[in-house]
Amino acid sequence: MALNKNQIAQRIAQEVKNGYYVNLGIGIPTLVANYVRNDIEVEFQSENGVLGMGPFPFEGDEDADIINAGKQTITTLPGASFFDSATSFSMIRGQHVDLTILGAMEVADNGDIANWKIPGKMVKGMGGAMDLVASAENIIVAMMHTNKAGHSKLLKQCSLPLTGVGCVKKIVTNLAVIKVTSEGFLLLERAPGVSVEDIQNATEGKLTIPDEVPEMNL
Repeated sequence: MALNKNQIAQRIAQEVKNGYYVNLGIGIPTLVANYVRNDIEVEFQSENGVLGMGPFPFEGDEDADIINAGKQTITTLPGASFFDSATSFSMIRGQHVDLTILGAMEVADNGDIANWKIPGKMVKGMGGAMDLVASAENIIVAMMHTNKAGHSKLLKQCSLPLTGVGCVKKIVTNLAVIKVTSEGFLLLERAPGVSVEDIQNATEGKLTIPDEVPEMNL
């Protein structure tokens, strides 16, 4: 059974370690804050100038002045701070973010990522994605394995304009957890009830499959 968006976020939350500074991109990544273990301390950063984001607010508790980079209302934890974009991007470009979690439209088996533009469609701008992928040492992508037409989004080569080159380290989709290696994609885990064959059929890029592929532990 394929994962839903919340379950993808839940699995990615297992990658967040104590003391990490983490940047959450728009979409599925923003849900990760809801699933991080309570016994660790993590600082979530948003490139519009927030450090110390908490979970999404309950309906009725929103503050329209406190938003993330995707203009969604957020909560802040005790000790949170607010600062200008110059300071925020100094933090990103200075490699002070331990983990970056992004959505993507396409990822290639060499770690290229395309997540900012579809030619011919309206786009407000690239946002902070290019700075994030150029500066981050550890990038995890949260995405659906295929598009609405059923075509793979894990490719031999991205067809859309690139955001970054050779930068993605790990991908968590609705079907699998996949590591990007020098030999292409490496299948690490599969979603509960999803077969290796299902994952292989949904992956266009080169995929190495170990003898045993455990199910995700959610």
